[in-house]
Amino acid sequence: MEKILCITHTQPDGTLPNVALEALTVAVRLLQQLDGATLTVGLIGQNVKPAADSVALCGATRFLSVVGPEFEVSRYASDAAAVEAITRTAEATLVIAPATTRFSRALPGVVQRLKGRIETHISGLDVADGKLAVQRWYYRQRMVATLTRTQRPWFLLIDGGVYPVWQGESGTVTPEKLVVELGKELLRTQVIGIQSPKTNVKTIRPDADVLFVAGAGWTKKQADGQLHLDEAEQHILGFLTNCNASLGSSKSLVDQSVEGVAVLPFMSHLNQVGQTGSTPRHSKGLSTCCHGEEPHAVGWRFINERRAINTDANCGWAQGKADVLYVADAFEVMAKVNALLAG
Repeated sequence: MEKILCITHTQPDGTLPNVALEALTVAVRLLQQLDGATLTVGLIGQNVKPAADSVALCGATRFLSVVGPEFEVSRYASDAAAVEAITRTAEATLVIAPATTRFSRALPGVVQRLKGRIETHISGLDVADGKLAVQRWYYRQRMVATLTRTQRPWFLLIDGGVYPVWQGESGTVTPEKLVVELGKELLRTQVIGIQSPKTNVKTIRPDADVLFVAGAGWTKKQADGQLHLDEAEQHILGFLTNCNASLGSSKSLVDQSVEGVAVLPFMSHLNQVGQTGSTPRHSKGLSTCCHGEEPHAVGWRFINERRAINTDANCGWAQGKADVLYVADAFEVMAKVNALLAG
């Protein structure tokens, strides 16, 4: 009999991020598919009551929490101690957690303490004959593997965007509070603030329906032999605003900043998708001024509907990598699209 633990950390306002609710969807499905399984929800943060109430009717028989100001921020020592305490108290055999940067850093250490096993980047689960098998990708999403284990506890970090957000009615529940003592040696790391790139434009939106990817062609000389960076910025940011889309970039475009070439000021390596970048998950994707060869297409593996704009009918996107290829000038197409969206 599996004892399932869905564990997550809360946001500063005490609510749960979407990626945590996606992990809860996985836990609830396993509860329904595994005979005799039980579900416990574990919450970590300064204030977990809003989060607990929002998932009170998920089917969990027990709610555990580690609460306090020292657990509000991301810190390996406090996060690992909290996760370990909740896992031991729940006597969990399967631990489902969202693949946030915070948990991706802390959970591997917890697994060593509990003599368990962990799988990261989980993109699929299946139960057959009472046995759980999971799928994950390796080598920058080029290879997929199906795994099963007998070792317990088994920790599974669920990638965001794979499963739907858990939908259910809220209720009222009072989680059991566990006391986790943190000595001075565990609190040596102090969070004094958050430093982020200077920008007045939010371009990365993981929950957006559309991913807009820009390639180096936007910064090259156009048909008139001139650069049109201001116009490129206007078209790209206009589309992001009109569609509330997320912005991706090819490696060649973001690398131009270190090559002394004119660049788009709102673009950084955080926008990079592909073999050496991220592998986002959006319902639709539009690639512009990109060659579309393998390193870039790898980043689009989980995009459901792929479209591309390129003046070359023989570009990489035309070789079966795009559902629809528009053989046209991206400047002209995006100007028309933005005009229609604005109207």
